[in-house]
Amino acid sequence: MRSVERWRRAWRESGEAGVLSERSPGRPRLSEAQIARLERELERGPLVHSWADQRWTLARIKTLIGRLFHVSYTVEGTWRLLKRHGWRWQQGDRAR
Repeated sequence: MRSVERWRRAWRESGEAGVLSERSPGRPRLSEAQIARLERELERGPLVHSWADQRWTLARIKTLIGRLFHVSYTVEGTWRLLKRHGWRWQQGDRAR
């Protein structure tokens, strides 16, 4: 009931503008300097960042972004970020 009261008061005080949803903050963005640092860290390899092998996965890159910049991306958002900056997906050779 409190929400209804707040909306009613907002409508009385500001009209339609008072009850419109606030704009979504959108996805987190890294600055160009942060992207450059991320690229340097990716070039250093996963071993330097305490992973047991030399494979970069989207989950690992997502974790690295969180550790370095305190920004949370989804795995899909991580892929979109990398793709926007020219990174391409690469499938490694599988041992038979």
